Amino acid sequence: MIEIRKLTKSYQRGGEALKVLDHLDLDMEAGRFYALMGPSGSGKTTLLNLVGGLDRADSGQLNVAGVNLSELDGKDLSRWRADHVGFVFQGFNLIGVLSALENVELPLALTPLSRKQRREHARFALDLVGLGDRADHRPRQLSGGQEQRVAIARAIVTDPKLILADEPTGDLDRASADSVLELLSRLNREFQKTILMVTHDPRAAERAERIVHLDKGRLERIEKTASAR
Repeated sequence: MIEIRKLTKSYQRGGEALKVLDHLDLDMEAGRFYALMGPSGSGKTTLLNLVGGLDRADSGQLNVAGVNLSELDGKDLSRWRADHVGFVFQGFNLIGVLSALENVELPLALTPLSRKQRREHARFALDLVGLGDRADHRPRQLSGGQEQRVAIARAIVTDPKLILADEPTGDLDRASADSVLELLSRLNREFQKTILMVTHDPRAAERAERIVHLDKGRLERIEKTASAR
């Protein structure tokens, strides 16, 4: 699913270049659940953004789902991202004036689906995350865990191959976090979604099959978890 060779990314800070990824080499298989860990500044979120086509590398090769992202122009990259990637963020990023159903339906707005079809897809996604009975609720009427489930429904409504989650349990209590992690595990097990999750929480990382450890922009090691054994 993901092939990375000599990937380098720097940002300008205070007039000097700060190297965040340093000739990173990494392969990730389709259909697996990966956790991405490392100290602050190790390049976790930067890597997630590059894999998802939200940012571009300075150099190196990045192939995702058989596509060399560096060869796509802005328009093609946006189209590829919409077709192949679902994003889940720590802050949920739901629109407060829209219902749960309307939030989930948003990624389908530019598809050729009819309004009825878009609603059917959105309702199916909400049912899948266990919130079919909350379709008409707005974000402020939901708990944090429920908001993140709506965000996951929004991420999967287009049936993407890859789900990228950046600290998806960072703002949740333990019970809500466990519920969200179980949902991600189910999407991996039952629907063969490839999942890459950035987390600082070792308990969250143990839900994955592989833990990828980064340090100073380089791969430190990959370890199997109990979930993979």
